Amino acid sequence: MTLAALAPRGEADSRPEIDFAAHARTAAPGVLTLDVLVEGMHCGGCVAGLERAFARRPEIEAARANLTARRLSLRWRGAPELANEYAGLVRALGFAIVPFDPVHAGANPTGEDREWLRAMAVAGFGFANVMLFSVSLWSGEELGPATHGLLQWFSALIALPAILFASRPFLRSAIAALSHRRTNMDVPISVGVLLTSGMSLFETARGGPHIYFDSALALLFFLLVGRYLDRRARGQARDAAARLLALSASSATVLDAAGRSAVVPVARVRPDDLVLVAPGERVPVDGRVRAGESELDTSLITGETLPRAAGPGAAVHAGMLNLGGALTIAATAIGPDTLLAEIARLMESAEQGRARYVALADRIARLYTPAVHALALATFLGWWLGAGAPWQVALVTAVTVLIVTCPCALGLAVPVVQIVAGGRLFRSGILLKSATALERLAAIDTVVFDKTGTLTLGRPVLLSCAATEEDMRLAVSLAGASKHPLARALAVRRPDVPVALGVREEPGRGLALVAAEDEVRLGSRAFCGVASPSGAADEEGLGSEEGLGSEEGLGSEEGLGPELWLRRPGRSPVRFAFADELRPDAARTVAALAARGIAVELLSGDRPAAVARAARAAGIATWRGSVSPAGKCAHLAALAGSGKRVLMVGDGLNDAPALAAAHVSLSPAAAADISQTAADAVFQGASLDAVATLIAVARRAERRVRLNFTLSIGYNVLFVPLAIAGAMTPLLAAIAMSSSSLLVTLVALSLRRG
Repeated sequence: MTLAALAPRGEADSRPEIDFAAHARTAAPGVLTLDVLVEGMHCGGCVAGLERAFARRPEIEAARANLTARRLSLRWRGAPELANEYAGLVRALGFAIVPFDPVHAGANPTGEDREWLRAMAVAGFGFANVMLFSVSLWSGEELGPATHGLLQWFSALIALPAILFASRPFLRSAIAALSHRRTNMDVPISVGVLLTSGMSLFETARGGPHIYFDSALALLFFLLVGRYLDRRARGQARDAAARLLALSASSATVLDAAGRSAVVPVARVRPDDLVLVAPGERVPVDGRVRAGESELDTSLITGETLPRAAGPGAAVHAGMLNLGGALTIAATAIGPDTLLAEIARLMESAEQGRARYVALADRIARLYTPAVHALALATFLGWWLGAGAPWQVALVTAVTVLIVTCPCALGLAVPVVQIVAGGRLFRSGILLKSATALERLAAIDTVVFDKTGTLTLGRPVLLSCAATEEDMRLAVSLAGASKHPLARALAVRRPDVPVALGVREEPGRGLALVAAEDEVRLGSRAFCGVASPSGAADEEGLGSEEGLGSEEGLGSEEGLGPELWLRRPGRSPVRFAFADELRPDAARTVAALAARGIAVELLSGDRPAAVARAARAAGIATWRGSVSPAGKCAHLAALAGSGKRVLMVGDGLNDAPALAAAHVSLSPAAAADISQTAADAVFQGASLDAVATLIAVARRAERRVRLNFTLSIGYNVLFVPLAIAGAMTPLLAAIAMSSSSLLVTLVALSLRRG
């Protein structure tokens, strides 16, 4: 085997040249981003080396490498053509890269897993066969020198080719690192294997006793088993966003001006193109329905299980499933600009960041290579010169130290927990946006809710009325002619009542229907001629958006909320009172938080009476009404000043300052465009259980991170002194190192349950 076979793939890659500039995306005016998959990134040293290389570039705003996802994200100011220069910089560091493809990110396009399997099979085969000779050598004292030497040479002939083949993944990585003047954790592994094999060959040639072909192969076998299982475990924990985007359509049926259809890759669709979506197909782009009516399964986007009706003018998003008739959609966003891709980016943003524990683990791992080589050298010199042991014994002890001190477990301790926790939350309809959100959530002791659109659903429901059956039918027949939220809330009470014909709507006032004897009206107090309790007519009426969801206006009486009045000739006016609908599980969520020892408050800009009613219904004892956005920030600052760690749950619009001021923040996805909300996390659907779930998962993740750190540090405290003392062999070191990596990964994967 030549050194060319071991050369870094980035330098000997025969793949066609890729124009990375074509894959750069605009993040802001003058700001571009690029995501690539990096082949050959194996440890924290690789991550640090990549990030340091880009940190020297003044135009680079951010460079984040992720070991688990094998992904590098770049953000810079400048021309798209710089992307090709950056790709060359990555290759110059000894890595091979390809543009990030979310659909195939979870796959293994380079065949690395197959290479690890082949190397593992060869190491296992060689180990088993060499052990047959080793058993004879250990137990056969009656063997003569010639037979003894022959068996040793047979062992060498089997072991050396197997060692050279099975060690290729480690040797390739080590050569790539050293050729670019850097190190990684595969360097000491390669040094250990080569030193053990070289010493064994030397001892075989001179007929010496220090032959460790079986140990070298066993070392490689267990290292390969551990590395392969570790890769598989991390692959299962890897970013749920890739699996999410894998469900998006890869092709689209585009209609031309003449109505002819053609199936093209989604990447070739352009805004304003007409796309035909047949029954049973997923919507391939974001857009609006131009023609057709159907029902859509929106669970992939919204988390809601009930189908949603879609007709002309309805907004649809990539990933939705067409359950009914054919739809013609005018495309508005394609590929990376769709809401589905935005959700995936939100899920990945926490993984790409640097939380406190991740930064700590990276700093420790960065110091690993120089420290472990110095420790191994000191061990060798101590045994050889200090203790007077044969150089062979000293060398084996030093090799054991090289292997047992590998920081794989420490490098995995935090990232895998974050990724598994993010996937667990995603399955519950919660998207993390911040790298540090989980750490901050684990420490919160107070939750502050906004009311409208957060504790409530932001839509009115009919509370009570003194209407007769005749009055109710008449009011509903008028209300059905309007799209106003109060009118719709009234109309849904009697869907069997037909809409009256000839209804006139006066925006901001109400609805009128000319009857034989006089005009029938449904609307505000003033519109219906009803005096307010203060003696002044309330001009807020049907068609006004003021107060909807804020419990204000629309003829509010004594602060009890929005209302409609029905006036008929010769009859007393009839009042219909409404209130914002509380989320169905609000009281249960508040109780669950209280059971965990978390204080709950309600802050709202609505009238105190409306806030008090919502607080009573939800079981919240501490509340404030008529609070301005600045007042909310001031209250949160006061809580923080008293030592409280506050989670603010708001709708992300008027609550944006408070969300930013809180220790950590959460917003319902329906409240605002999730790409613009100020929250650290967003939740989908109507359930408020997401708040309790988020806190519970964050606390469990915190415990697992601490446990992983304890296991990683405890592993080194226990085994490094044993290795230095000569109480371990390379075989035991390999088993211990692989077991520690798998253990921290399994601890993280336990978050998937529950």
